[in-house]
Amino acid sequence: MVVFPGTWSDRDCGWVVDQVLEDAELRYLWHKDTDLKGVDCVILPGGFSYGDHLRTGAIARFSPVLSSVLEFAERGGLVWGVCNGFQILCEAGLLPGVLIRNDSLEFRCEWTNLVCERDDLAFTGELRKRQVIRVPISHGEGNYFADPATLSRLEQNGQVVFRYCDPAGLVVPAVNPNGSAHNIAGICNEAGNVMGMMPHPERCCEPELGGTDGLLLFRSVVRAAHALVTA
Repeated sequence: MVVFPGTWSDRDCGWVVDQVLEDAELRYLWHKDTDLKGVDCVILPGGFSYGDHLRTGAIARFSPVLSSVLEFAERGGLVWGVCNGFQILCEAGLLPGVLIRNDSLEFRCEWTNLVCERDDLAFTGELRKRQVIRVPISHGEGNYFADPATLSRLEQNGQVVFRYCDPAGLVVPAVNPNGSAHNIAGICNEAGNVMGMMPHPERCCEPELGGTDGLLLFRSVVRAAHALVTA
């Protein structure tokens, strides 16, 4: 779990890894660290890294820990960015596109429905393709934007992992909370080992929080990590 100055969702994500999951070990990484301490998956959680100065994720991209994360990803290591973590991954070039201001120009904190487009990733192995899950958002810059050529490549390569949808799984403009192109809520790189998403699965991993769909993603990562270790 990487922590930058201004990060706040590290404790929420950390709670899930340390207290909710079974057979998972939590390790925090400070933004000045260069040693990833042998982790199986790097999580870049939500928040306002470096106060969102310049633009979201722009400064975090140059932090010492990101150099190690980049090398880790290039070797096939699992990297998962949530909200601000997604913004950082785009700024760092690990994922294409950029997250810009919500088209409403408002901060949106609400529940959304997501349809899963990929069930073959380390992050989605516990889900079914076209399964709808309910996960909250909390962001002001969650509007995914990319040029037409990039969007075409994402679609052709199957790199869109989640889209905003209605409860029945229909992807329609009316349920898009931020104006994201193609209703995109999460994408992965071509290799499938790096994923970024704007919704917060860590906020729906216990019944007391209103839902447990987010736990499916965390369990998927644990299962994939165990498979790599025992392979």
